Amino acid sequence: MNLRPLYDRIVLKRIEDTETTRNGIIIPDSAKEKPQEGEVLAVGHGKRLEDGRLVPLDVKVGDRVLFGKYSGNETRLSGTDYIIIREDEVLAILSADATPAVKTS
Repeated sequence: MNLRPLYDRIVLKRIEDTETTRNGIIIPDSAKEKPQEGEVLAVGHGKRLEDGRLVPLDVKVGDRVLFGKYSGNETRLSGTDYIIIREDEVLAILSADATPAVKTS
């Protein structure tokens, strides 16, 4: 990857999930909300405190995380969409055996 975030920033790629209703109707992309789950692709070196110390980040490359609906900045690089957020915008780190939530209407 040619993108390296600075300080406490994290580069994510959204994890897309298929969304269907109970009757099996597939909801079109234009009617869906963007997922709030992503995979960490790159992390910065850490957060710089006021006294100059560098605190390493809790998230690491490969983690699946939940983030706020309006968090971060979306960017496109080489045809792929990425989100760059600060570590404090990450709401939770999902365990490896967690399955994405499927919304039903």
